[in-house]
Parts: sequence; C-alpha cells; structure tokens
Amino acid sequence: MSRYVLRRLLLMIPTLVGIMLLNFIIVQAAPGGPIDQMLARFEGADSMASTRLDTGGGEVVVRDESRGARGIDPRFIEQLEQQFGFDKPAHERFLGMLADYATFDFGNSFFRDRPVVALMIERLPVSISLGLWTTLLVYLISIPLGIRKALHHGSRFDVWTSGLVIVGYAIPGFLFAILLIVLFAGGSYWDLFPLRGLTSPDFDQLSAWGKVKDYLWHITLPVIAMTIGSFATLTMLTKNSFLDEIHKQYVLTARSKGASDQRILYGHVFRNAMLIIIAGLPGALVTIFFTGSLLIEVIFSLEGLGLLGFEAVMQRDYPVIFGTLYLYTLIGLLLKLVSDLTYVWVDPRIDFDTRES
Repeated sequence: MSRYVLRRLLLMIPTLVGIMLLNFIIVQAAPGGPIDQMLARFEGADSMASTRLDTGGGEVVVRDESRGARGIDPRFIEQLEQQFGFDKPAHERFLGMLADYATFDFGNSFFRDRPVVALMIERLPVSISLGLWTTLLVYLISIPLGIRKALHHGSRFDVWTSGLVIVGYAIPGFLFAILLIVLFAGGSYWDLFPLRGLTSPDFDQLSAWGKVKDYLWHITLPVIAMTIGSFATLTMLTKNSFLDEIHKQYVLTARSKGASDQRILYGHVFRNAMLIIIAGLPGALVTIFFTGSLLIEVIFSLEGLGLLGFEAVMQRDYPVIFGTLYLYTLIGLLLKLVSDLTYVWVDPRIDFDTRES
C-alpha cells in the first residue's frame, strides 16, 4: 500500500501542473486584465474610453479600446507592467509562479495590497464553518434516511420521503436561502435570525456560552440553505446503493444460513454499499467547502473563500485566482487519495497495489 500512496503522490505533481497550465492560458487570454482594471480605477470609468458624437439624429457612443487613445502615458503603463510582472514572457511568469507555489508563496494581491495567504487565512474560518456543519448534517441525515428507504422500498414512508427529497433537490440552494430570509430573518414574517455575518458586533464581549449561542444563531440559516440540495442527492444515492446490494446473491446466502437482518445489513451490505458513497466524498467536500457556498456567502454577507475567488475573477486579481485554484486543486487531489485509503479501511479485500501491478 505504501508504494501505491507514493505513486499517487508523485502523480499529483504533473496533474497539478497541467491544471495550473490550462487555467493560466485561459485566464491570460481573457480580456480586461489587471492593467486595464487598474487603469479603469484610476479613470473612475470603464476600461474603455467613451466619446459621444452628435450625428443630428441623436448621440452615438463610440468606444475606443486602445490605451493610447485614452491619453495614458506609456511610461505609466510600463511601470504597471513591471509592478504586475507582465514585462516578462508568459512562460517565465508561469514557471516562476510554480516555483513560488511549491513553497506556498502566493505573492500579494494586485488590488488589496495584502499577501494572498493572509487573505485566504482570513476567509478560511467562514468556509470551514459552513463546510463542516453542512457535511455533518448531510451525512447524519442522508445515510440513515437512505438506508431506511432501502429497507422499506415501496412503502408509504419511502414514497413520501422521496417526494420531499425530490422537492429539496429541485429547489436551488440560493433560492431556498432567500425563502429562509423572507420567512425567518425579518423579510416579511418572523425576525428570528440575523441577516448577515457570522457573529454579532459585540461577540468579543460575550461569555463563552454566549459566543457559542451567537455563533450557532448566525450559522443556522446559511447551513440549512446549503444542506437542502446536498442532502437530497446523497439520500437517493445511499438508498439506491443499499437497494442494489440487498438483492445480491451473497445476501440471500447469508439469510439461508440463519444470519440476522442486523448482521447482514451492517456486517455485509453496509461495507459494500458505502463504497460508492465514499468514492464521491472528495468531490462533495470540495464543492461544499469552496464552490458550493459562493451564492450563500453573497446572500448572507459572509466573507468566505468562495466569495474571495469570485471577486478575484471579476477584478482579474491573478495572484488570488491562481492561489485559490492551486489550493482547491491540491486539496481535491489529496482528498481523492484519502478516499482510496478509506476504501481499504471499509473493505480490506481491496488491494490497489495488486490492481495496478
């Protein structure tokens, strides 16, 4: 097993480089780069200069995208290029970025004048809070519910819960978040929960128990909004996985030998049925922790990693874009390896070394 882990760790290097290279090319090719964004800030307008001409029949807006036509000193642009590192060829910038990222040196944000690592650490508690609570609720609800649905397949309980699950899956998380705000955050009905932030302004002055209550009070609605869609998907996946295993030959053989239903379910079926659920765990964690919380963070005014990455893309803040991408990709690859190791823990019959040899 140690050889397999070593091979997977070494394979992560070219995979990570390939993903970073592809995204580097795409981002560099996108119009409206950091220099244009900076010039637009200085001008207090769009990145394209606008001139209005009177043609007699009304005004026509003529846009000129050239920097020279905007009356900008070329020397100032050269200084910006040197500041942002665009005076070097693209391949040199990419290789230099990889060398820095190998030591987790993500540089400074172009527009926030702060280290990218400091920005990510600042936003990390929000993403971890949302991700951990959402993952915990999703798995605590979905797995027992999915198992019971499989054991009572076709019953009234199965039909009614399937209807609720389908409705939950059909409602987007952000739409459900808006509904929660309207109902419970002072929108139109009850004002039971806060509308923004992870803690109250006087959080530091509260007692230990008061801080716990205040934190849970703020996190309730965002976590519920994030849980609804993920819980529906995992419930049906768990049900179908267990339902498929229950009808296999080894279950019938175990029953014919007099094994109890509990022993068959948790001694044989559970181990095999959970494999497909474990396989989807890395992708689910990355989605819940980082990408899935973007709209929820915007709606509830939570400063997390998802919102940080979105703002960086809109501002063309390359260090933040590539820094967060590098972190997400690395975590995803590591979680995939953890998933394979969990396979072996759940079912010792799996031997990756033998399969790869």
